Amino acid sequence: MLDLIQQQQRETQGKLTFSLARTVAEVAEAQRVRFKVFAEEMGAKLPSAALGLDIDRFDEFCDHLLVRDHSDNKVVGTYRILPPEQAVNAGGYYSETEFDMTRLMHLRDRMVEVGRSCVHPDYRDGATITQLWSGLADYIGKHGHEYLIGCASISMADGGHYAASVYNKVHKLHGAPAEYHVFPHCRLPLESLNQNLEVTIPPLIKGYLRLGAYIAGEPAWDPDFNCADLFILMPVSRMNARYAKHFMKKAA
Repeated sequence: MLDLIQQQQRETQGKLTFSLARTVAEVAEAQRVRFKVFAEEMGAKLPSAALGLDIDRFDEFCDHLLVRDHSDNKVVGTYRILPPEQAVNAGGYYSETEFDMTRLMHLRDRMVEVGRSCVHPDYRDGATITQLWSGLADYIGKHGHEYLIGCASISMADGGHYAASVYNKVHKLHGAPAEYHVFPHCRLPLESLNQNLEVTIPPLIKGYLRLGAYIAGEPAWDPDFNCADLFILMPVSRMNARYAKHFMKKAA
């Protein structure tokens, strides 16, 4: 049975590739996947809902990483990437809409922001995640960024108890040094929530932590997306060598 599963994963991996969007139409493909996940699945309130797309003011300044299934040419996963020079043009990072990042300002010209990570529900397996991470590794390697930042979302379908418990589980072991702390504009009220549930860490957050990322402060509450967001800070110099080698190899 294990051999069959591994064979299926290899076959799936072989038909998936990553690339950056090169046209407006390709960006729209990413926005359509985001709408399916964030609006249809998670209940996010999006101003662009009538178009069936997730669009915001940062999209035009970002590079859009796509994972495509070449069996039907469909985009099945995406990340958007905001490099420091484009963050200036955008008036700041998306994360600054949720967090006070004052303590990180001296790093601005070395930080790349990633966000809006999502995978089509039919493709949530190791192969798709590997392609997304490999695409990021390729991008960071080519541009020489020293810090990766971003918001990692946790569902608040249960009112926030799950999110509070995830934070409680990870921040003690993976908390950032005080000089790297950020502060949420709209704080998740941890003291009013059950922080001691038995929880499974969401795969994306687990992946960040395995690579060597910090949790850089308490979670923010994003009512429009019905989620809590953890601020992720990953110095590239801290990347776990074993995992980094795996993704860099895939990107080569």
